[in-house]
Amino acid sequence: MAKTIETIGVEVPFVGQITQYLENDAPKDIRKAIEEAKGKDIIAPSYPYRTEMSGKDYDAHMELLQVELVKMLYGLRKTGKRLAVLFEGRDAAGKGGTIKRIRENLNPRSAYVVALPTPSDREASQWYFQRYVARLPAVGEIALFDRSWYNRGVVEKVFEFCTQSQREHFFYQLPDFEKMLVNDDLVLVKLWLNVDRAEQLRRFLSRESDPRKQWKLSWVDVEGLKKWDAYSVAIEETLSRSNHPAAPWTVIRADDKKRARIAAIQTVLQAVDYPGKDQKAIGEIDTGICGGIDILNV
Repeated sequence: MAKTIETIGVEVPFVGQITQYLENDAPKDIRKAIEEAKGKDIIAPSYPYRTEMSGKDYDAHMELLQVELVKMLYGLRKTGKRLAVLFEGRDAAGKGGTIKRIRENLNPRSAYVVALPTPSDREASQWYFQRYVARLPAVGEIALFDRSWYNRGVVEKVFEFCTQSQREHFFYQLPDFEKMLVNDDLVLVKLWLNVDRAEQLRRFLSRESDPRKQWKLSWVDVEGLKKWDAYSVAIEETLSRSNHPAAPWTVIRADDKKRARIAAIQTVLQAVDYPGKDQKAIGEIDTGICGGIDILNV
């Protein structure tokens, strides 16, 4: 059993609360699915694969994709383009891990992560998009948003951090805001990573038992487990209201992290035209796990 930070004298908030939810509040079918699943099993019954992608196949494809990412970054400088990738999705869907794989061989000065904290009182009084605009990329740069302005569509709605009027104003301004970005030579990629309810809980349990990952647990994670249905409603509405031709959503079924990372990187690479692009190295995107918003609830 993994040693928790608590056992060496450091108090870790929320450790233990995930297990309590599993034992006391999780639906019986979810609890049963987790108990019966083996290490590399895919829990989601509708997922097109029953086990995770092999490490050998994953490493071989990822090596090719890493070369393409480096070429793409050089291409952005040559063509005068900028790239912003929004990573949204269910909690524990693998946003951070995917971002890490995109950045690992890129110049950190040119490819950076934007992970904003709760807005300050001053930021809360500004135009909603303002603090995100300040972190958009310059020519030749890639901004990877670990959550974005879509907080207002989902998390803020579920936890009532904004009023309905504020949320409607967000949706009213959103299409024109994103169209302005795209018309100004910014390549905007919007990724939604989705996971099955049982898989999400299994990943939270893994975090809880691993002292290297316990810092990832938050109050929103713990409370969010109880709000699966409310999240589902907010997610479906947000994606349907913000899926427009200038900036469509790509939904990735992320029950297998390896396949999800590959699909995410392929989607990013396909969105950018750059010299020396190798379509064979990028490969065909797996449409069984990656597509438009219609695969959200498959």
